[in-house]
Amino acid sequence: MTTPPLLLRLRSLRGDLKPALARIADLILSDPAGVASMTIGDLAQEAGCSEASVVRFARQLGFRGYRDLRFRLHEEAVAAATSVQEPGAEGDIDPSDDIGTMTGKIAAADSRAVHDTVRGLDLDALTRVADAVAPARRIILFGVGASALPATDEQQKLTRLGLPAAVHIEAHNGLPAVALLEAGDVLIAFSHSGRTAEALDAARIAHEGGARVVAVTGAAGSPLAHTADDVLLTAAVESELRSGATASRIAQLTVVDCIFVAVATRVPDLGRDALARTRAAVDDRRVH
Repeated sequence: MTTPPLLLRLRSLRGDLKPALARIADLILSDPAGVASMTIGDLAQEAGCSEASVVRFARQLGFRGYRDLRFRLHEEAVAAATSVQEPGAEGDIDPSDDIGTMTGKIAAADSRAVHDTVRGLDLDALTRVADAVAPARRIILFGVGASALPATDEQQKLTRLGLPAAVHIEAHNGLPAVALLEAGDVLIAFSHSGRTAEALDAARIAHEGGARVVAVTGAAGSPLAHTADDVLLTAAVESELRSGATASRIAQLTVVDCIFVAVATRVPDLGRDALARTRAAVDDRRVH
């Protein structure tokens, strides 16, 4: 089952909301169908805030008022209730789960991350990113920790298209390289939280140099998102037992593939010549 778009947006903004608005968000995320049946007074009382805060919350999400927000919640609650899901595949992993249940929950979470990310992807932003990357003089992919993997994967893909892409996964080599970016160059920074210090520094330095800054993050209201020219949001909810940031990594890799394909359509002959030549360069390294 995929997560409704409104809840995706709300989850991505949750960490950057003020306390009163965060309480409203938590109520909606925990029981969207229940909140859809509440009056504005009921919700304000339940969240321990004023009705004005509820209206402000709705407007921050792009609605004219609580009535429109409530109507959207009702629509998405109905859609969620009629969707089909695998029995036992939802929910957090529990230590008491057997191995079959655990693997089922992992598969469900990863599948949900992929589908939710694509559903919530800003296609206009993706188009702008592809338009900037294809002719760029220099492209730097930047990600540390768990975000190093998608950054490295994107660099490998863009290089195979014949594009001048480099990857940096730590600050001491990465930030000096980013400092040389100028207008016509692109930085793509990966950070699920949008608060990784190294990614923030890279985005700030690239922005100051005149390069286009792209953020791949799960937090729409994060400092990284605010610094970037374009934001490609990922959607993933991590289990407490999945400390390797696995669902967020899958979501980031989905965006990596979307960027790659969008860029490939903007290079001559879909990059077939470059792909063939780079493939031939390593063919004899395979054991037959």
